[in-house]
Amino acid sequence: MGLWNRLTTIFKAKANKALDAAEDPRETLDYSYERQLDMLRDVKRGIVEVTAAKKRLQFQANTLRADLDKLDGQARQSLQIGREDLAKMALERKQLAVTQLTGFDTQIAQLDNEQKRLSEAESRLAAKIEAFRTQKEVIKAQYTAAKAQVRIGEAVTGLSEEMADVGYAIQRAEDKTAQLQSRGDAISELIDQGVLTDALESGTPLDRELAKVGSDYQVQIELERLRGELGMAPPPKQLEAPQ
Repeated sequence: MGLWNRLTTIFKAKANKALDAAEDPRETLDYSYERQLDMLRDVKRGIVEVTAAKKRLQFQANTLRADLDKLDGQARQSLQIGREDLAKMALERKQLAVTQLTGFDTQIAQLDNEQKRLSEAESRLAAKIEAFRTQKEVIKAQYTAAKAQVRIGEAVTGLSEEMADVGYAIQRAEDKTAQLQSRGDAISELIDQGVLTDALESGTPLDRELAKVGSDYQVQIELERLRGELGMAPPPKQLEAPQ
């Protein structure tokens, strides 16, 4: 059980770290702003629906008021012609219309209050959303600037992954160059020592050394010949230091 709890804790820690690295506060702020705009649109739709319902009730109430005058006139005419029964029926219908009209007026007053309440809420919510939008843009700008500052600092100090890769590439190139230079110097030194031979040269190291001595001797003979032709005395021999 203890091992399972440890594994669960490690998994949650790694998942939280991954989510934190993937999260962009600017996207979160924009999403919150869109959600608030959705709520504002819902409130506005509610205001429209309440207003439409109030208008329908007002239309029906106006129709009933017109019927009241009509029914009152019918009752008066019925009495004038001696039809009290018809007058009574007209007055009963009038009383029913009055009751309905009272109910309509009550509902209209309630809807009117609801409309005012929603309108006030819409105004407050709109002001709140506008303030949030301003704050959101400020925070986004600050976050962008801070992120740019961190990236610049990491680039200058070599802490970023990109600059670390560049530094590694430079180090690798310098190491390879140093290895090649060392190898070239070693090969040149071994060739001079006669340990390695040039593939384009023939003979043994002894043959090349004898050839060099012979070449130096021929040069000396030619030099003496030129001095004789020019009438120049040979240079004095230097005394050798005692051994």
